[in-house]
Amino acid sequence: MPSRISSKSIAIILSSSNPVRENQLPLNEHGTNTHYHQHDIVIVGAGGAGMRAAIEAVPHLKTAVISKLFPTRSHTGAAQGGMAAALANVEEDSWEWHTFDTVKGGDYLVDQDAAEILAKESVQAVIDLENMGLPFNRTPDGKIDQRRFGGHTRDHGKAPVRRSCYAADRTGHMILQTLYQTCVKLGIEFFNEFYVLDLVMTEYNGEQRPSAVVAFELATGDIHVFQGKSIVFATGGFGKIYKTTSNAHTLTGDGVGIIWRKGLPLED
Repeated sequence: MPSRISSKSIAIILSSSNPVRENQLPLNEHGTNTHYHQHDIVIVGAGGAGMRAAIEAVPHLKTAVISKLFPTRSHTGAAQGGMAAALANVEEDSWEWHTFDTVKGGDYLVDQDAAEILAKESVQAVIDLENMGLPFNRTPDGKIDQRRFGGHTRDHGKAPVRRSCYAADRTGHMILQTLYQTCVKLGIEFFNEFYVLDLVMTEYNGEQRPSAVVAFELATGDIHVFQGKSIVFATGGFGKIYKTTSNAHTLTGDGVGIIWRKGLPLED
């Protein structure tokens, strides 16, 4: 998973070592409504994680971003409170305290190595967004403002701390707008309103490896096959599997289901 990607989005990277060639997929190529695409990286999902991954890959790689929604309609836009990062612009803070809060907040089920990476890299992730133009609230001296938010503490839980970096109450909306504008500036190729149906596995050196995804174009009904050297699943959560959720109706867990059906590892 490329660095500085939101931990709230599910991002799974699947690498394929086999070279990309035309007519190599184990699919029927005689269908009149089937289209084939070749890229270095294929990213499924265009929320905060998917677009940030695309920005990290450019300009060295040919990247395709596939989304069943227009990118600025992704559920990242529902985030209001801000992003946790130990910038210490307002109060003393540290990545160690941030790591502790993350592990404790996950009832100690969190991958602690991942939590440490998150806490350390979140500072640069916020600065990267600032450099892209995200309009954060500011302190009187011009720094990114920070406020208290649930579970943010100093000195390993002894007192609350102002850690959340925010843009009014529209932080997620601003993240999406900023990332999408940056993607457009960089010329990243989007395939919007394409619904990914399956992951294609190809045998290479005696083992099955991901080589492509199959998607359904909502506007035409055509099938599209996107072949890539690496496949990134950044499809978000799956709150709609529950009767009661604050998640959008689009968070149905399709990406997680595709990965699970292929027998590939998932992480909570």
